[in-house]
Amino acid sequence: MVKPEASQAPSRDPVKLNEQAEQALAHLDNDFISPRMLCSLWRIGETAMVFAAGAFSWEWRQGLSETGPWLPLSSALAGSLIAAAIITSAHAYELAFLRAAHRRIWRVVAGLGLAIGFVAAALGFLAPGTLAVFPFATWFFLSLAVIVPARLILGLNLRRWARNGRMERRALIVGGGKNAETLIRRLEMQPGNDIRICGIFDDRDDRRSPPLVAGYPKLGTIAELVEFARRTRIDMLIVTLPLSAEERLLVLMKQLWVLPLDIRLAAHAGEMKFRPRTYSYIGSVPMIDVVDRPLADWDAIAKRALDITAASLAILVLSPVMALAALAVKLDSPGPVIFRQKRHGFNNQPVEIFKFRSLHHAMSDPEAKQIVTKGDARVTRVGAFIRRTSIDELPQLFNVLRGDLSLVGPRPHAIHAKSSRDETFTEIVDGYFGRHKVKPGITGWAQIHGWRGEIDDPEKLVRRFEFDLFYIENWSLLLDMYILAMTPISLFRSKSAY
Repeated sequence: MVKPEASQAPSRDPVKLNEQAEQALAHLDNDFISPRMLCSLWRIGETAMVFAAGAFSWEWRQGLSETGPWLPLSSALAGSLIAAAIITSAHAYELAFLRAAHRRIWRVVAGLGLAIGFVAAALGFLAPGTLAVFPFATWFFLSLAVIVPARLILGLNLRRWARNGRMERRALIVGGGKNAETLIRRLEMQPGNDIRICGIFDDRDDRRSPPLVAGYPKLGTIAELVEFARRTRIDMLIVTLPLSAEERLLVLMKQLWVLPLDIRLAAHAGEMKFRPRTYSYIGSVPMIDVVDRPLADWDAIAKRALDITAASLAILVLSPVMALAALAVKLDSPGPVIFRQKRHGFNNQPVEIFKFRSLHHAMSDPEAKQIVTKGDARVTRVGAFIRRTSIDELPQLFNVLRGDLSLVGPRPHAIHAKSSRDETFTEIVDGYFGRHKVKPGITGWAQIHGWRGEIDDPEKLVRRFEFDLFYIENWSLLLDMYILAMTPISLFRSKSAY
């Protein structure tokens, strides 16, 4: 993770895609529904339907007031949760099942019947005197009257969405040749397959890796794959190289792990066999999970909900501080109050962040070609104070509401940022762009541990990078809340913030 040799330093020139890859990009829009997210939402919705049907059935029944509301409502809740658990264990919330609901709807019927039967048996044991007033048959048939038509309609829509590309997991194949062809043929044979192969990328020439494999074109090299995956939605990379090609696999992983994607190693042709838990499956095709995308699906939703709630509250509470800071900046030196700068965002895409201006306007440096150092003459009197206390960062709360930043994450660095030794950050840290696999944040794990401010020593950036990776690999809502709680305390350790 230390600075690589000069011959290995990443190129500063942007990677250009060939015409064929550009055409493939033009056919990939981002109007999609995540299959995993839809299945989760459907389970929640169906559980709510069963609960509502039970509560309505008992409310409708005469004599319910004698038992009080707690017993029917708690029984309806228990029944709905048990039904969800049984139907989940029967794999009836998986995408392939939801697509073909008309063929295997009996599993849902049986699961619902078992759940309601269990509740009836439990009530018969715990409260035998109330068993007669509970309308279990009404609950069962009312639930089915809602669930069955809804599943049939969903199945029709899923098949239609699969045809028009709105319900799919997009995959890129890494490595061509015979292994890639075998994998593609097996994937195409899987019933209910939701994988859409968007192209093949390989560094080998056309002799060793044909330009067309099983009808899919080779769109470029591995470096071009990284650029391709940053310009459209890709969900998964499937590496088809054999496990015996260890050295080449390590080189590939070093290039690919910076992307916020699932990386899978195709194991269908592997001679080595592992324990069953080692594999995940697409249909019956075995895969070895190499890298999982951070903050996928519900994790991303939970983090976004925290961002919106906490940022809105912070703006409300800190608005007097921001108003005073804006007034002080305006009175201290001529120029705009807000400073705008392009920085690296999620998946290495540029975002424009807001700060209170802390430099003299005539000396402002939007491209961060010269890092701010101790005693820097460009910093205004007010600027020195708001930089040291991080008040200059408060306008970034509006970046959070816009979705450019998160409250917590790796700090966004300027696109052309350099150290005080005139080294780019990609020259100092090998794999530097791996910190962009999640949205950058106003504060972060590195910041609360004192790794903020001037990069006057390459080791400081290396340490900051290591803390950022720890955060990405160990994210949780509790960790975010801990970082937010510790941020005000960490501001007292501001010796490196100028």
